[in-house]
Amino acid sequence: MIKKSLAPLALGGFGIGLTEFVMMGILPDIATGLQISIPQAGYLISAYAVGVVVGAPTLVTMLGHRPPRSVLIWFMLMFMVFNALSACAPNFHTMLLFRFLAGLPHGAFFGVGAVVATRLADKGKEAAALASMFSGLTLANVFGVPVGTWLGHNMSWRIVFLIVAAIGLATMVMLHKLVPYFEGKKGAGLVQDLKIFRNPKLWLALGITSIGTGGLFAWLSYIAPLLTEVTHFHADAIPLVMTVVGVGMTVGVHIGGRLADRVAPLRAILLLLVSMAVLLGLNAVLAWSQPAMVVLAFLVGANALALGPPIQMLLIEHSREAEMLGSSLGQSGFNIGNATGAFLGGIPLTLGYSFTSPQWVAASLALCGVALAAWMLMHGRQGTALVPSAQNR
Repeated sequence: MIKKSLAPLALGGFGIGLTEFVMMGILPDIATGLQISIPQAGYLISAYAVGVVVGAPTLVTMLGHRPPRSVLIWFMLMFMVFNALSACAPNFHTMLLFRFLAGLPHGAFFGVGAVVATRLADKGKEAAALASMFSGLTLANVFGVPVGTWLGHNMSWRIVFLIVAAIGLATMVMLHKLVPYFEGKKGAGLVQDLKIFRNPKLWLALGITSIGTGGLFAWLSYIAPLLTEVTHFHADAIPLVMTVVGVGMTVGVHIGGRLADRVAPLRAILLLLVSMAVLLGLNAVLAWSQPAMVVLAFLVGANALALGPPIQMLLIEHSREAEMLGSSLGQSGFNIGNATGAFLGGIPLTLGYSFTSPQWVAASLALCGVALAAWMLMHGRQGTALVPSAQNR
């Protein structure tokens, strides 16, 4: 059961997950509606990802000194407006602009929300509180994306973005009513915030995030052709397999929260990246078996989202002077991993290798994350456990 004060963060995560991932399902409908090609429509996904990478550190640096609840409401206002404008976009170029702008508050919301979640958490339950916030993101994949895809196919893709905007409005109202007021951080500012980048531990944490999670996206980007061409699933079965992935994500995010509350975040990350590398390798080895691939879809989804809470905790640990900025960098790292994993996973395909080859790239990226985490751990870089100070609780 989600704590009442955390419910607005979960709802915001649901809306963010819906607008990001439903694009893959309604891309052909958008292409038809805007009279553009599928590859052109794909640039709309890239524009949103660029917005996430740019917006996370920029917006948090600009507004991080203000009360967190007010900042979250402002982020949701931006989210609502730009998704509503996406629903009204008359042509490709305006849609491209609105998708970039809609992506700006994505990482910033999760960054500030993560800090708020840890302040609202019961003692020793900080990572579990983060998992509650991320549960909205996972539920979007299980329920929101299939429904949004159906609406896009059978009614209008514009309705989907209007629904997302309505979720943004509802989140604003819930934030105002349910999230308590916290003072902004005294003395915060651009120069002070940027000092966190002097910390090599933060750069290592970002490296683990960007490279290690690249394995997930190398797997996810090319799972459809793997399942149809190698595993011989019918194309109509792919949405069902992706629903299994979403269910796994929903389970995994809570497992990751509990694990990170029991052991140091870096140790949890190391363990999860090792298991991720093994699971991704098994995707290549067992690609001929339909039952095995369904089970692996669940396990990889669970393993991937289990990484979310400990990664956020690790970033907060090593950015104490500007914890909201540090936390927001997690979403930038994930999206860098998204771009890197998709790009590197596609290279062996362009060279003529089979559809199992991206899985080996995915496993290799996860192993690179293992190496970084192990090096950081061996050199005593995991820091202290995340325990919010009394004044912040």
